[in-house]
Formats: sequence, C-alpha cells, structure tokens
Amino acid sequence: MRTVETVVLLVALATVVATFAGRLRVPAPSLLVLVGLAAASLPGAPAVHVAPQVISLVVLPPLLYAASEELAWRDLRAVWRPVAVLAVGLVLASAAAVAGVTVALAPVPISMAFVLGAVLASTDPVAVSALARRLALPARAQALVQAESLFNDGTSLVLFQVAVSIAVGGAVGMSLAHMVLHGAGEFFVLAGGGVLAGSVVAAGAVVLRRRITDPVLETVTALITPYVAYLLGQQLHVSGVTAVIVAGLVIGAWRSKITTAQTRLQLHSVYQTIIFVLEAVVFALIGLELPTLVRDLGHAGRWPLAVLAVTATLIATRVAWVFPAFAISGWRRGMRRPSWPVPAVVSWAGTRGVVPLAAALSIPLTTNSGAALPQRDLVLVLAAGTIVISLIVQGFTLEPLARLAGFGPAVPGPGHEETLARLRMAEAGLARLDELANDGAAPDEVIDRLRASLQARIGTTRARTGPSPGAERTARTERELRGDLINAETDELTRLYDAGTISAATRGRLQRNLDLETTRLTEGQQ
Repeated sequence: MRTVETVVLLVALATVVATFAGRLRVPAPSLLVLVGLAAASLPGAPAVHVAPQVISLVVLPPLLYAASEELAWRDLRAVWRPVAVLAVGLVLASAAAVAGVTVALAPVPISMAFVLGAVLASTDPVAVSALARRLALPARAQALVQAESLFNDGTSLVLFQVAVSIAVGGAVGMSLAHMVLHGAGEFFVLAGGGVLAGSVVAAGAVVLRRRITDPVLETVTALITPYVAYLLGQQLHVSGVTAVIVAGLVIGAWRSKITTAQTRLQLHSVYQTIIFVLEAVVFALIGLELPTLVRDLGHAGRWPLAVLAVTATLIATRVAWVFPAFAISGWRRGMRRPSWPVPAVVSWAGTRGVVPLAAALSIPLTTNSGAALPQRDLVLVLAAGTIVISLIVQGFTLEPLARLAGFGPAVPGPGHEETLARLRMAEAGLARLDELANDGAAPDEVIDRLRASLQARIGTTRARTGPSPGAERTARTERELRGDLINAETDELTRLYDAGTISAATRGRLQRNLDLETTRLTEGQQ
C-alpha cells in the first residue's frame, strides 16, 4: 500500500508542478527534480528505494517506443550521417572519458568505471522532444537532435550491458585489450539481435493490427507492443532496448496504413496520459532517490568533486564532438563558414534523465561468484548526482541559450507550411466533389452541403495566409456563432438526458461529436 500511496502522491504532485512549469515557462522535468530534492530533505522524509525492475521494465519500453514511433524515416535518412557519428562515436568517447575521470578521482575499479561511463553516455529524449516543441528550431536540427537522442540511448544501453557483463563476470587478470575485444564482440551480438527481435515483433504487430477492427483491442495491442519487444529481447539475451526502438520505427512507418482515424485519436490520448504519468513519477523519483543513496553510501569522501568532474567531462566531450561534426557536415553541403547557433543548442541539449537513471538502478548487486559488486553504491551516487546536476543546470538554461542563439518560441497554431497543406487538401476535396457531381453520384442537396462546407474551409484557410480585415472579422464571427450554437446544443443534450429521453450511451456519443467540433473550432482560431 505504501508504494501505491507514493505513486498517487507523485502523480498529483507532478500535475501541480507541471501546471506551474507551464506558467513559469520552465522545463517540468527540472522543476520536478528540484521538488523531489526539497521533499527528500524535509525532516522525517521516508527513505525512497526504487526497484530496478520498475524502471527498466515498466517505464523504459513505452517511453522509448513513443519517441521512436514519432521519428519519421524521411527525417532519419536526411540526418543519418551526423546521427551515426554522435550516437556511436560520441557515446563511446563519453563512456571512455567518464571512466578515466572516475578512476582518477574515486576509488572505483576500472570495470565499474566503464559501467558508470556507459550509464551516463545516454541522453534524455524527453527533454529534447520538449525543447523541439517549445522552440522554432530548423526542421533538420529538430530531426537531428531527436534522432541522435533516441539512437544514443540504444547504443549506450547496449554498451551498458557489455560493461555490466564484464564487471559481474570478473575482470581480474583481463587485459584492457582483451576487455575491448570481448566487449566489441558482445556489443554487435546484442545490437544485431535486438534489431532482429524488434523487426519480428513489428512485423507481427503490423499483421495483427491490420486485422483488428475494434479500437479498444487495437489500443491494447499498441500498448503491449513495446513490452513484448523488450521482453523478447531479454529472453533471447540480446538488447531489449534496441528491439523496442526498432519496433517503434517500423510500426511508426506503417501507422497510417494499419490504423483508423478513431484509433489514432484514441491512441494519441492514451499514450499522452501514460507518458505524462511515467515521466512525472520518474523525474520526481530522481530527486527523492539521491538523498537516500547518499545516506546509504555511509561516507562523504570525494564524491561531490567526482560528480562535478564527471558532469564537466560529459559536457566538454559533447562540445568537442558536436562542433566538428556540424562543421564537417556544413562543409560537405557547401557552407563556407560554420554556424555556431545550432551546434551550441545541440551540445547543451545532452541532458541526462530517465534512461541513465533506469540503467544505474539496474546494476546488479553481486558478481557471478556471489560477492558484492565493488563500489556499486558509490557508482549509483555518482550517476544520480550527475543526472540531477544535468537536469537542473542544463534543463533550466537550455531554452535561454536557444533564444540567445536566435531561436525564438514556436508560433502556436498552424504555420505557413501546415496552412498551405490544408488549403491544397480542401481544394483537392472540392475538385473530387465536382467530379462526383458531374457523374450524378449523389443528390444535389448533398453535393451542395458538402461544397459549402469545403468552400468555407478554403475561405478560412486562405484568410490565414493574408486575410483582409473584413474576411478576418467574418471568419471570427462565424466561429463565435458556431461556438454559441454548440453551447446551445450541449444544453439541449443535457436537458434530454436529465428528462430521461435519451440514454447515457446516446448522450456520450453525441457529446463526443460536439467535443470534436469544438476542438476543430479551437484549432481554427490558432
């Protein structure tokens, strides 16, 4: 019961914090971490211990799946070269740099230092996606940041599995060269097996969902797909994370062909709710967990200095990779002088969050021989401390840096590209309606009603591209009148239900139609 109470309290707290974060225009994850730290520091605050399985199995699959499903193949193909450089080269460089700094400043064996390096090499796709939504970054930069963050996680977690297997298997007597060769072989086995497992799950999900007609069953199928991919990867002793990412990419490419409009609306709402709850709980737990880990460590030592050094190392390594990668990419595309704004934002966007926390908490307690894993508690403190600093410092300063670099806030509502697409779609519908009218496919009154609806949509859309004051007033007046009519219809629907004329089911269906129309009117005002 204590666990259930804690989760409910965290969700309620996260809702309040997210509301204030939106008003204050600060990132909700960073604010949640601060609130968690403050709560854990209060007198009498209970010690918080998070089971590794809760994060790695319950939280990670849906978060990674949702991020990968949103990534378009076309965008990925456009940026695959810099993504490969950052998601592979930068991960390996970050892990090696962190391992070196850790060995130099903390009493951690080299095998556990590489475990820490692999943990912290992964960035947080949640913060990156939030940044892309808030700021008007160039389309290529948005695709690069999101794709790099996603594949960065996949690479780092595969590397983490390799490092853990070496640490628990005992690296005593193993030369560094032997460790590297052993790790490289295991890396390719884990990653390749994860790709195959994810492809199999995606193929099965596509075949199944094309045959499902019930939106509820399809929603359930979509929700369990990331867990099936993850568990299959774990059962086959390959990378479950890679399996989830591959499954999400493949199913995302097929989504429009295997789902209906109703299912897509339902899935979007369900996934948004689930992702919010999971992210809220985990980010709050990051702040709550750190004081507990420090108390369990039992001695202060030099860990604060090591945390600061590791954080600085991660930032410096990322800057050292991102700026040359962008300069080379720009040179290939014919740019004479490298531009600093985009690489500066990309460099600072490497915050650590849910994924490295999940990896850190899943570090085994013992080696294969049954002995306690050396310095596990210290590694957890170093990882959690770095994550907290990253979320607070980089999280709160990322948007100001982006604005300094010239990227203003994203304009709410449809932009020029979306407005033009809506106009072309409505014109195509009107042209098709004219063809049907000439063929006598429907009564004239039906054709006239549909033509009037399409012409009104075209007029409203054209008004956004450069409307005259009169057209703007006309569109606004029409929306306001329709809003009043919807309110009147809602009142009458309530009266019919209260009088017992209609059932609750009928009321629910009609209310949903009114809600959808209200949503369309709201979108038209933006």
